[in-house]
Amino acid sequence: MHEDDERNGESEASVPTPRMLAWAKNSAAYRLFRRMMTEHELAAAIRRKAKQKFEDISEAQMDVLAQTAVDFGHRAGALDDQSYAEAKVRSGIRVGKSKRLIARKLKEKGVPAETATEALQEADDCIAAIAFARKRAFGPYRRAPLDEKRLSKEISAFARNGFSLDLAKQVIDMHADDAEEALSQHPLT
Repeated sequence: MHEDDERNGESEASVPTPRMLAWAKNSAAYRLFRRMMTEHELAAAIRRKAKQKFEDISEAQMDVLAQTAVDFGHRAGALDDQSYAEAKVRSGIRVGKSKRLIARKLKEKGVPAETATEALQEADDCIAAIAFARKRAFGPYRRAPLDEKRLSKEISAFARNGFSLDLAKQVIDMHADDAEEALSQHPLT
């Protein structure tokens, strides 16, 4: 009989209370209303906050709460890793981030590799590099005369942002009209 009592206690320790489940849904709604998140981000946030909010919560209960929050987000239509990845790719290209940098950021956010790869297919590193040059006043948007020090600074900045040396040189050597023409053919939306 003692063994049965122990098993019932174990199963109860793995099942969250109704209060915990309601909190998980409310917390998910609050977080997803404030900003777009990946499944991984939402689950991690719920687990972290549940540990703080509920005394003596078990790992199994946190797992159930995290899954409840993710399921709630899907049912509400507010949680979709594919849409998240596509939005981050568009935004990244618009502000001048390379595909490599965007892919790394998506990986950090927990977006599955195949989802990230699919979202990055339409991204154009050349357009992103031109947007980066415009943002930093490099290459065709440069206001000061080009010298060796400035050239080195510009190439280094492109490299730090994930652009290849060849692409950096191509954009740096580009004429302002050509850069604007490239951007007009591929609107940054």
